[in-house]
Amino acid sequence: MPTPHPLPGDGGTGRVVVLSGPSGSGKSRLAERLHRRHGWPIVRLDDFYKDLDAPDLPRSEELGMVDWDHPDSWDREAAVAALARLCRSGSVELPVYDISVSRAIDRHAVTAGPTDLVLAEGIFAAETIAGLASTGLLHSAWCIRHHRLHTFGLRLVRDLRERRKPPLTLLRRGTVLMRREPEVIARHLALGARCATPRVAEQALSR
Repeated sequence: MPTPHPLPGDGGTGRVVVLSGPSGSGKSRLAERLHRRHGWPIVRLDDFYKDLDAPDLPRSEELGMVDWDHPDSWDREAAVAALARLCRSGSVELPVYDISVSRAIDRHAVTAGPTDLVLAEGIFAAETIAGLASTGLLHSAWCIRHHRLHTFGLRLVRDLRERRKPPLTLLRRGTVLMRREPEVIARHLALGARCATPRVAEQALSR
């Protein structure tokens, strides 16, 4: 398994902190806490999902629908390019994706100061690690996780609250994701992330 990419103090010279992990593991909440504490900007990588009418969307035979948990449902190149633009120019315009209708519905601007770390969070965040590392932009890469039963509960409560999809679809998808979670974590580790609970990652980054 590849060596995890640098942590603070390990020699990382880039500015992008990658927060990956299973859906519902607490990536967004961790990013919000770090933003409030340090003022670091957040890039929501889930906003780089492809629109529902994209011709190359993968499908799940198990669910009988688009497989929104497959990396091919997401635009990695656009995400990495946006992070690079933010780090190098101090500003970038990003899409706003509405999961309930499965398409981008708006744009918004994000800015970063010259010494800010940039928090890049999302279920496909680990897919950006290699591209960021190759261009010297990677600060550290994390796979945020809990016990998968705990993650299942957190995800279901969030998705129901936000009305992301019909309740039965959310329950079916959540059950499949819980079963797949060890594979997801293994992939993020193979891509170069380091596993940690939100608390451990927050403490390390705040140091």
